[in-house]
Amino acid sequence: MQFDPNTLSIKDTHKLMISVIAPRPIAWVVSQNAKGQLNAAPFSFFNIVSDDPPLIGISVGGAERGVPDYKDTARNIQEHGEFVVNIVTRDMMEQMVRTGVDYHQSVNELEVAGLATLPSVTVKPPRIAGCPASLECTRFQVLDFASHRQFIIGRINMIHVKDEAVLDAAKCYIDTPKLDAVGRMHGAGWYTEMKSWFQLRTPPRPD
Repeated sequence: MQFDPNTLSIKDTHKLMISVIAPRPIAWVVSQNAKGQLNAAPFSFFNIVSDDPPLIGISVGGAERGVPDYKDTARNIQEHGEFVVNIVTRDMMEQMVRTGVDYHQSVNELEVAGLATLPSVTVKPPRIAGCPASLECTRFQVLDFASHRQFIIGRINMIHVKDEAVLDAAKCYIDTPKLDAVGRMHGAGWYTEMKSWFQLRTPPRPD
């Protein structure tokens, strides 16, 4: 079966993409506006962009309050230029989902979800306490797409990893399974736990 995105609605293209591009890591983003008001929201259109420089990318859609606008996360990063990406664990899923509600920009989702924070080192927005890893980022570049969607590229300034998941700090070896990260799957409310792992190395090039 073939599907041509050029002939499909945005909704149908979205359904196909999230069904076949999975699992997707989740960026649990903490940002703040120029007044210092905090915001937290999850995004599953997220991944590594580059390691030199260290860049991550997050696609942020438009607001859903009936008025064409950017979501609070995109607006905050445009205004303030700083944010923190937190990795979501299975035992924090309920709180993560609560922060995904499209609240008014005056609402602090961290307070709504009962989330404690820890101070960041290089940026003003705090990181979420209890997350196994957090990435302190500054705005590197923002690309504007149609339908009020933005692709935010952030430069990583600091990486926090919980001590129990660090195998060798000097060599930067991390025990990734111990992060207990979750991924986003298809449709409404479907996620996956990273419980099955296997290793298959690329063979050397023949002489």
